[in-house]
Amino acid sequence: MSLINRQLRLKTRPQGLVKREDFELVQQPVPELKDGEFLLRVLYLSMDPTNRVWMSDIPQYMPPVAIGEVMRGLGLGRVVASKSAHYAEGDLVQGLTGWQDYAVIDERRRKDYAKLPAQTTMPLPTLLGACGFSGITAYYGLTEIAPVQPGETLVVSAAAGSVGSIAGQIGKLHGARVVGIAGGPDKCRYLVERLGFDAAVDYKAENWKQALAEATPDGVHVNFENVGGAVMRAVLGRMVNGGRVALCGLIANYASGERPSDDYSVIIVKRLNVRGFLAFDYADTHKAVHELVSWVQSGRIKAEETIEDGLENAPQVLNQLFDGSHRGKLLLRVSDENV
Repeated sequence: MSLINRQLRLKTRPQGLVKREDFELVQQPVPELKDGEFLLRVLYLSMDPTNRVWMSDIPQYMPPVAIGEVMRGLGLGRVVASKSAHYAEGDLVQGLTGWQDYAVIDERRRKDYAKLPAQTTMPLPTLLGACGFSGITAYYGLTEIAPVQPGETLVVSAAAGSVGSIAGQIGKLHGARVVGIAGGPDKCRYLVERLGFDAAVDYKAENWKQALAEATPDGVHVNFENVGGAVMRAVLGRMVNGGRVALCGLIANYASGERPSDDYSVIIVKRLNVRGFLAFDYADTHKAVHELVSWVQSGRIKAEETIEDGLENAPQVLNQLFDGSHRGKLLLRVSDENV
C-alpha cells in the first residue's frame, strides 16, 4: 500500500495573522523515488518568524512561497526509504522539509540538509531548537557577527524566544552582562531566575524605556536584535560609540505581511553593516552544533520548547510567535516515531 502524504499548500497570502483558510490541506500518494532521491518522514516542524515572511510577496532573501506550493519550513525527520548514496534508511535529517508528512528530497540539494547522528540521547525537539538553527543563529551572532567580550553589556530582544534565550545564555558564557527584553513579568522572571540573565525589561510595562536605561547604566555594547520597531530604536539609543548590532530578525514587522515605514529588513536581506545575517549563511555548522550540544548536555545552557501537535494546526500554532503565548522554541509535532 502506497504512503499518503498530507501537505499544507499556500492558498492565499495572509493579511495580518495567519488563518487556516489561507492554506489548502492536500492528500496524495507519495511518488516513487528516483535515483538520487530519499524519502524523509517529517517528525517535527520548526515554527519560525521567517515562515510568515515567506508567505508575503515582498523582496526577501529567498523567493516568496508561490500560491499552490507546499509551505516552506524547517523540520527534522527520519529517512524511511532511499535511492541515494549519501542518505540511508534510519538517518536523522534536519533541513527544509516543508509543511507536510513526507518530503522527497534530491541528494543534489544536500547542502540544505544536515545529517545528524541516527542514535542520539538528545531529545529531538532540542536538536531542532537549541542545537538546531535557532541555536546556530545565536551562536554565530555572538561569535562572528557581533562578538561579545567579557564585561560588556549585551541586550537581547525577544529574549524568551528560541533564538534570544540561547543568545543571552551564550553571552553569559562569554562573561557579558546580559539584559533581556521580553513581554510580561512571567517571562522576565524566567530570564533572570531560570536562564541567569542579569536583568530583564518588560516592554509591555508603561515605564519600560526607563527600566532599559536603568538596566544599562554603562550603555549597550552589543545588541542582539530580534524585534525591530520601537524596541530596536530604544536599544540603539542606549548604545555606546562603536557598539555592534547583530540584526537577526524584525518580528515586530512580520505579521502584517507589508513593509512599515521604519522597516529595517534590508539590513538582513543585503547583509549591511549593522550587521544583518542569516543562519543559512553558514554551510558548515559542525563546530556550532558540537559546542551547543556540549553546553546543553553539561547544563551550561538550558533549553526549553513549546510543543504543539498536528500538521493541520500549523497556521494557528505559528501565530503563537506573535501573541507571546509560547516560551523557548516553538515546535509542531507532525508524527510520532513510535507510531
